Formats: sequence, C-alpha cells, structure tokens
Amino acid sequence: MLGIGAVIGTGIFVLTAEAAQKAGPGMMVSFIIAGVVCAFAALCYAEMAAMVPVSGSAYTYSYAVMGELIAWMVGWALILEYAVAAGAVSVGWSGYVVGLLEHTFGIDIPDTLVLGPFDGGLINLPAMAIAGLVTWLLVIGTKESATINAILVTIKVAALTLFIALAVPVMNSAQFSPFAPTGFVGISMAAASIFFAYVGFDAVSTAAEETKNPQRNMPIGLIGSLGICTIFYILVAAGVIGAPGLSTQPVVDAAGAVLEPGSRDLSAQCAARAAQGFKDVVCSKEALAFTLREIGWPQIGNLLGLAAGLALPSVILMMMFGQTRIFFVMSRDGLLPAAFSKIHPKFNTPHVITIITGIAVALFAAFFPVGQLANISNSGTLFAFAAVSIAVMVIRKKEPGRKRPFRTPAVFVTAPIAILGCLYLFISLDHKSIILFLIWAAIGLLVYFGYSRSRSHVGRGIIDVSEADPDAPPQPVPPLPGAPTPGYKDA
Repeated sequence: MLGIGAVIGTGIFVLTAEAAQKAGPGMMVSFIIAGVVCAFAALCYAEMAAMVPVSGSAYTYSYAVMGELIAWMVGWALILEYAVAAGAVSVGWSGYVVGLLEHTFGIDIPDTLVLGPFDGGLINLPAMAIAGLVTWLLVIGTKESATINAILVTIKVAALTLFIALAVPVMNSAQFSPFAPTGFVGISMAAASIFFAYVGFDAVSTAAEETKNPQRNMPIGLIGSLGICTIFYILVAAGVIGAPGLSTQPVVDAAGAVLEPGSRDLSAQCAARAAQGFKDVVCSKEALAFTLREIGWPQIGNLLGLAAGLALPSVILMMMFGQTRIFFVMSRDGLLPAAFSKIHPKFNTPHVITIITGIAVALFAAFFPVGQLANISNSGTLFAFAAVSIAVMVIRKKEPGRKRPFRTPAVFVTAPIAILGCLYLFISLDHKSIILFLIWAAIGLLVYFGYSRSRSHVGRGIIDVSEADPDAPPQPVPPLPGAPTPGYKDA
C-alpha cells in the first residue's frame, strides 16, 4: 500500500486528455511502457536508497559516487522536476476547480482568466493563486499531519476506484477503433508524458532499510505496486476511451494533421467542434469529471472534481517543499548563494528560496499548459533516474564489498535497461521540451563553471560529502504523504 498510495493519482487526473491527443485509445499501451521503465529504474534506485540510513536523493547519491559536476547537473535537472511539476499540478488543479464551480454553482470564469496564452487564454489565475497559497503555507511553516495526508491519498484512490466502477461497465467497444491512430510514435510520445503519473515509486525504494528480507520483499513491493498502479491506470483509461458518446481520438486540423496538445490551434479547433456538438475528451481540462458527467453521473463527476480540488494541493506542497530542500542543500554545499539557505528568524523556514520557488511555480502555472509543464518536468526526472542507474553500476565496481540491504537483481542488465528506457522516453518527448532541457543544462554548466565550482565547500575542503546527511533533500520525487522528513537547519 505504501507504493500504491505514493504513486497513484496525480498524473491520471491531469494528463489523460494530453495522452489521448497524442495516442488515442493507444494510450493504454503507453501506461504499460511507462510503468515498465519505472520498474527497472526503481530496482536501481532501491539499492542506492538502501545503502544510506536516511532518505536520500539523486543529488546526494551522484555526489557520493560520481563527483560534484554530475551531482550539480542532477540537482540542476531536479529543479525542472520539482518546480515545473508543481506548476503542472497547479494547472491540473485549476481545471478541476473551474469545472466544479461551473457545474455546481453556475460560476463560469472566462477562458482568458483560466487558460494561459499557449492554450488560447491570457493567464491561468486559479493555478497562479493555488501556487501562491502553497508558497505562503511553506513560508510560515505549515505542515500537514500524517493523518490528513493519509486521508487525501484515500480520497484520490477512492475517487479513481469509483470512476472505474461507473465507467468501465458501460464501455462501448466501438470507441476503441482505431486503436492507434498516430501509430507507435504517438504511443511513445504519450508514454513520455504520462511517465509523470508514476513518479513516487521511490517511496518503496527508500523503505529498504526497514524491510524484512529486503532482497525478496523489495522487488515484490516495487514491481507489485507499479503493476497494480498500471492496471488501475489502464482501467481508468479504458473507462474514458469507452465512454459512449465521447471521442478520445486525436483532434486534427483541416488537413488531417494531429494538433499539438496545449496549443492555440487545438483550443480553437476544440471550440469549433464543441459548437458543432462534438464531445472530445482531449478538449477537457478535467477529463475524468467530464467523462462521468457525460455518461449520466453529473453529481459523481462533481464529487470527483471536488476530490481533485482537495487532494492535489498537498501534492503541490510536497513538490515545492522538495524543491526548496534541493536549493537549500546545494546552497549549504556552496554551489548556490548562501542567501538561498537563509532561515526565517520566526518561522524557522528557508523563506528566501521558498518565495523564489513560489514565484517561479506561479509563473509556470499562469502561462504554460499542463502537458508542456509535465513534459519539461519529465525531462529532468528521466535524467536524474538515469544518473542513479549509472551510479548503482559504478559503486558496484568501486565498492563491491559494501553492505547492501538490497541488491539490484542482475544489476548489469537491469541498470542498462533502465538507462535505455529513460533515454527512449526522453527522446519521445516533444522537441520543445528536449530543447528546453538542453538549454537548461547548458545554463547549468555555465553557472557551475562561472560560479559554483570556485565556491564549492566540498571542493575547498570546508565540508565532506555525507551520505547520511540529515539535511539531504528528499528523493527525486516527493515521498509518501505524511512520511517523516528531517527539519531544516541553519547552515
């Protein structure tokens, strides 16, 4: 249940329409592909996580195994994952809340205020507002209790279970044809996007130290939780695809070309098709709630929208918290300015970097579509997971006798498959996301050689790398909601 609770929920809520536009019904295969890649990466991650007494991160592992430059690039990539992912979830939250307000209270907010410029609007104010609210909560040090977080996880799982129970029995098999309208390329592109739906598996990986017989139980927990989540996702996708009267085929232009998700052209075509009476899932900002309303369960659809509205802010909080931890530790290591690790005298939180992170997340959420943000986030995640997969092979060679509570099975087969899987999903991302990642990486190198390298505390002998550092940031993805996290310390 640990892994299932950590993984399931967010991605399927916010990226179903994105996947449908890229792959149509073939997105069911996309979930399988993304799940398999995650499984191999998780087995590599588990060995690294089990060798340290506290939850670590790709940044910490890379520093200890492959040196400062690689660690810097991993930490730099994690900025994309955490901050941009928080923006993506904020946009997803906005879609469900705006739909809930419209269908429950009759409040219709103009598209110009709930869509970014790439989506045909002006600014996504609700998404910006939730990012601002979470930033304020983090600055004042508000922490959710384990009980509240467990309830929110339960709400997510219950909402998706209810969706399956209502949507799957009324599926129309004709809705699944053509199954792969964009071919395997489209399925691969959708897999690269919905990889976002699986991050969280390392909540199981980092539990190896406390697991009885980890060599046997860790693979069962990892593969089992990912397998159950994949089945869950496939059933949800099937319920959406098979919904009578709806279309999950990609929306095309007059020439028959598939339109880019999150583009103005797609928004315009969706508006035109809606005026003609078409009901396209790919045009909805709240795909699951939209589906339930259209198959005769409007009130349940509204409840699902409410569930998303309640549960998703906690995910935003975890992601932004994780981002501030990354910045905090990199600052403490001398790789970023000391002001980033400055602690508020009253709230005992790193308020400077929290506010900077919050502003960045709010801007991402205000102006970019959810799919684009998820893809950019995935580029950083895939880089970090590939780095960990390389690290696990390096440390096997460098320190073969080191105590390992869990050993990755057939590591020199598993790790290369994980690396190739991450590379495959990376090159399946849209060109914009790949280019943005490369530009971001180039900026990171300039910052490192122009500033960080000469100020590194490790490089100057001020501190040593400690794998058991209580200030180490969380894993590359947020841990299970409610899991204990070490408090901040003033550097």
